[in-house]
Order: sequence, then structure tokens, then C-alpha cells
Amino acid sequence: MTRLSIILPTFNEAGSIVDLIGRLTAFSVDFIPSEEGGAQLEILVVDDDSTDGTAELVRQLSLQTPLVRLVRRVGRRGLASAIREGLLDATGELAVVMDSDGQHEVASVISAVQLLRADRLDLVIGSRFHPEACIHGLSARRERGSTWANRWARFSVSRRYGHLTDLMSGFFVVRVVTCEVLIRAVDVNGFKFLYELLALSKGRLRCAEVPLRFQPREHGMSKLDVAIFWDFLISLIHHLVFRLLPRRAISFALVGVSGVLVQLVVTRLLLRGSIFSFEQVLPVAVLAAATSNYLINNALTFRFQRQRGAALVRGLLRFWLVASLPVLANVGVASAYFKFVQSDIVVAQLAGILVVFIWNYAASSRFVWNTP
Repeated sequence: MTRLSIILPTFNEAGSIVDLIGRLTAFSVDFIPSEEGGAQLEILVVDDDSTDGTAELVRQLSLQTPLVRLVRRVGRRGLASAIREGLLDATGELAVVMDSDGQHEVASVISAVQLLRADRLDLVIGSRFHPEACIHGLSARRERGSTWANRWARFSVSRRYGHLTDLMSGFFVVRVVTCEVLIRAVDVNGFKFLYELLALSKGRLRCAEVPLRFQPREHGMSKLDVAIFWDFLISLIHHLVFRLLPRRAISFALVGVSGVLVQLVVTRLLLRGSIFSFEQVLPVAVLAAATSNYLINNALTFRFQRQRGAALVRGLLRFWLVASLPVLANVGVASAYFKFVQSDIVVAQLAGILVVFIWNYAASSRFVWNTP
């Protein structure tokens, strides 16, 4: 008898998790019968230290129902990370990953597992965009965003997956043993676990889809925000450059581009009608750009190590300290270029900015956000 693990990543899903586990437990009686008294199903809840009591509810359920197991993560966050940890902790030969907010129907588990078994597949995806799918819980804005994201995702993965319609799905069934190496290799800082898995596999997985009946969310709030869009952009670039550059370095570089714009704009504003020289206003512009970079990186690049409150101020002071040497180099190189090579304000500043990027990335990662 095949053992099935159902992975439920959670963060503040107290309003829906009890009902969902109840429905999964009820479905298991008929679909996954026990063998010699041993359950052939496990429900593995991977909780990112929820603040609304989700973990406590699941712990109580686990005392009543042996099928339920809780993994509570402290100091580790992120949907992709939770999915990978759940899949690697799973004891089943097959594993289902689904959302914990009740938007995925339990019946989809049955159809997906049956298809994977019947056709001896490695992966079956629950698609919101399958011709037979029925979407009730997706706003027009999110549907447009998901359609756009899928279009770009298909462009960046193997052509062998051209038949797939929902590479961004949060619902899929995977044959754990055949995919374990890929699961371990998934970059958990990526946009979507499924997309990262498919991109890594380079077309080697045997895949199919089943239509989803996507239900409205009854409790909690959507996790979609600017950071999710940013992750998708970074994932696209990461795969388009053949994963040669670290994701975090790509994000840091893009934020640095915004800092370049801040520095150029501040310089122009301070020089307009000013009695100060370029060399005098440049340090102020560089400091403004450094502050902008810190705040954006804190919100996006290092959001899982995000500084808040007093720590945000201390982090900014550390960032200024780390950047002090390259700031001096920035000012020195830009000023020298402007004076001795070419009297072009923009080119001079770009020359200085180029000198300091690598130092800022490496040093601030380690000493400001404490990440290698």
C-alpha cells in the first residue's frame, strides 16, 4: 500500500486549518485505507511560528488524531522553505503540497494522486488555468497577475513543459524518491517552489495536470505583496543567467540600480541654483543613496532577516559604517574621474559606484543582516 504525505505550510491560518484537517481526515478513511492497523496517510503541518495560535490548534489535533504531525519552525520563514522542509520530512512515497487556507478542494487530492499512479508520473500539478478548471477564489487582479507570471515562467523553463498551464500553482503531487535530489537543490529563496523545481529539472520530470476548483478564501489574508512580485522578478533573472549569479546578489544589484538613480537625482537637485560644487554635494548624494539602498534591501533582499524598530536604526548605522570605506572610494574615484578624465557628472558617478558594489554586497550581507 502506497503511503501518502500531505504537506500543509501555515502562517496564521487558525481560521481554516482545523476544518481543512478535518476534511482531509474524513477523506482518508475511504481513499487511503489502513493496512494491518497502520495509517497510510500523514498530514504534516509545517508552521512558520504563527502568531494567531495555529500551531497550538494543530498540536491539539495531533493528540486526537495520529495522522497529524506538527513541525514548528522558529527563526526560519518562507513558503518555499516550508515546502522543502515538509517534503524532506515526509514519510510517504507520494507527497501532496496544498495551501492551508481552504482554497484547494480535498477532492483534487484524489484526482491528482490517481493520475500520478495510473500514468506512473513524477509530478501532477493542480492547475487553475486548465480548460476544465473552475476559479471562484481569485480576484481579477490576481488572475491577471498569475496569467502574466505563468507566461514568463514558461519562457524560462524547458520547452518539454510547454503543455503545463500553471507553473505557479501551490497544489501538486510529487513522487518523493525520484524527485528528492531536485527537492534538496531547490533555492528556497525563490518565488515559487514548483517553478524552481521545474526549472531545476530541465525537462526531465514526467508531468501532467488536473483541473482545480479554486475556492474563495474564508479566513485570513492573502500573502501576495510587493515582495512576492520582487521574488518572481529575481527568479526570472536568476534562471535567464543560468543560475551563475546568487539570487541575493541579483536582488542587491537591482536595488543598487535604484540607489544610482537616487544619487543622480539628489546631485542634480542640490546643484540646481546652488553655490556648492559637485565635489561638495556628492557626499550628501552618496549618503542618500546608501540610506535608500539599506531600506529597500531590508524590505526585499533580506526580508527574512528584516530589521525593525530600534534594530532598524542600529542596522542603518552598521550599514553606514560598512559602507564608509567604499563611500570614500566612491567620492574619490568619481571626483578624480570628473577632474582628470571627463567632466561628465553622470559618468563620473557611475565610475565611483562600480568600484563599491562587491564590497557593499559581501560586507553588508555578513555584518548588517548576518547572512553568509
